[in-house]
Amino acid sequence: MFDFMLLGLETGFTIFLAIIGFIIVLWAQAKVSGSYRKYSKVQSQKGLSGFEVARKILDKNGLTDVHIVETQGHLTDHYDPRRKVVRLSTDVFHGDSIASISVAAHEVGHAIQDKDGYVYMKIRAALVPIVNFVNVLGYFALAISIFAGITTYLKLGIILVLATLVFQLFTLPVEFNASNRAKQELETLGLVDNNELKMANSMLMAAAMTYVAGVISTLISLLRLVLMARDSE
Repeated sequence: MFDFMLLGLETGFTIFLAIIGFIIVLWAQAKVSGSYRKYSKVQSQKGLSGFEVARKILDKNGLTDVHIVETQGHLTDHYDPRRKVVRLSTDVFHGDSIASISVAAHEVGHAIQDKDGYVYMKIRAALVPIVNFVNVLGYFALAISIFAGITTYLKLGIILVLATLVFQLFTLPVEFNASNRAKQELETLGLVDNNELKMANSMLMAAAMTYVAGVISTLISLLRLVLMARDSE
C-alpha cells in the first residue's frame, strides 16, 4: 500500500515538473512578445530602419562583405555564418522602432562574434551537426525501443534531452554576448540616446530570457525522465 502511494506521488511529481516547464516556456515567450509589441510602437530618435542600423554597425566593424537581406516571418531574424548574411524579418528590416533596431543590432552582434572567432560561437557551431545526428539517430532508436521496453525508451530519451541541454548551455553565452555587443555598438555609434538604450536593453534582455527559460525547461524535462527511468527499474 505504501509503495503504491509513493508511486502515485512520484508520478504526480513528474507531471507537475512537466507543467512547470511548460509554464516557464510560455512565460518567456509572452515576455519577449510583449516587449517586442511595446517597443515596436516607440520610434527611435534617429529614425533609422533596422537595415540602416545593421549596415552602419557592420561597416564600422569592417564587415562590408556581410550582406543584409529581408526574410519572411515574424521574429525570424538570424545571422547565417556560412553565407555571411544577416537575415532580418520584414518588420525589423524596414521598421525604425526601438524593437527593430535592437533586434537588428543583436543579429549583427553575431556577425561580429563570427569575425572575432568568439569561442562559444565556434563550439556551438561544432555541436550543431553532432546534435542533429544524435536527434535523428535517437528518434529512430526510440521508435525501435518501444518494443524493447519502457526503461530502454526512457534512457534513450535522456540521451536526447541531454544533447539538447549541452547545445543550449553553449547557446546562452552566445546570445547574451551578442546582446552586449549590440548595446555597445548602438551607444558607440550614437544611434540611441540614454533612454533609448535602456529600452533596447529591456527588449534584448526579454529576448535572452527565452534561452534561459529553454535551459530551465530542458533541465526539468531531464529530471522528469531520470525519475521515470528510476521508477521503471
